[in-house]
Amino acid sequence: MSSEATEERVLAAVAERRELVNDAIDEDLPLAPPERLYEAARYLLKAGGKRLRPTVSLLAAEAIADVEPLSTDYRSFPALDGDDVDVMAAAVSLEVIQSFTLIHDDIMDDDDLRRGVPAVHKAYDTETAILAGDTLYSKAFEIMTETGARPENGLGAMRMLASTCTQICEGQALDVQFESETEVLPEEYLDMVEHKTAVLYGAAAAIPAILLGADDDVVEALYNYGIDSGRAFQIQDDVLDLTVLSDKLGKQRGSDLVEDKETLITLHARQQGVDVDGLVDGERIEDVSEDEIDVAVERLRAVGSIEYARQTARDLTEQSKRRLEVLPDNEARQLLCDIADYLVTRGY
Repeated sequence: MSSEATEERVLAAVAERRELVNDAIDEDLPLAPPERLYEAARYLLKAGGKRLRPTVSLLAAEAIADVEPLSTDYRSFPALDGDDVDVMAAAVSLEVIQSFTLIHDDIMDDDDLRRGVPAVHKAYDTETAILAGDTLYSKAFEIMTETGARPENGLGAMRMLASTCTQICEGQALDVQFESETEVLPEEYLDMVEHKTAVLYGAAAAIPAILLGADDDVVEALYNYGIDSGRAFQIQDDVLDLTVLSDKLGKQRGSDLVEDKETLITLHARQQGVDVDGLVDGERIEDVSEDEIDVAVERLRAVGSIEYARQTARDLTEQSKRRLEVLPDNEARQLLCDIADYLVTRGY
């Protein structure tokens, strides 16, 4: 299947579930007093987002249960023991955690925009944004308690959600730490990406399996599918930051390079003897021209660093799809494979 056809299938699957997820977010995270706090908490959730992680959760449930996509009520989904489970609540919980991380990331980086609108701490204020993020964090656990799963399965899902939040914080701390270190190995970068980005994809895929009572090998396989896909997703983002023109990217191209953020590309280039720190002049992205970025990109391309990153992402994607062989061979499983492909072939 061509990348265009894969993208079309993925975007259609996401679109078919997006409104269901959005409606569920309104149900599970309603506007409540104090209204300013909840407006800020819901702000990014209402601003959009593809809803990829909730889609992964809902598809994982459908693949495990071996039902036709969209044929079963997500609020009353058949567990493997015959009970009903609200897998939509789990999907919402994970999207709420994603929004929490974005709010706090934007505060730490003092970013102005997110999803085309002012960041929460710009639209409101830093104090309200911090409280909004904390509220989302707490609400995610509250929502996860409402799945109706067997107690042992519900506890397992909560344990994974808690572990995921801890690992995200660890990954963010490693990312900050790397900025002051003189040498970071590619393996260390991949570990950071796993903690900061991929674990939420892992949880999105595995938590439905826990709630539905799937065997441990299925839970582990789905978790690792998410980890591999999430790492590939972040590596692809690193590539796009350098190779896509600014007007299509939605931000200034090469910002990671100018801001001295380590990526798999720059780490590989350093190992090839490239003076990465000297690739561009200027400490602010506004001071660096597209031509300078072009020269830097060609240097990175010449030593094979961009292709190295692309191939690593492809290898992780193929590995992620093999993880799904524990599932029944059905349309939902194929859509999960398509999502893995989409994450490393998406363009602008």
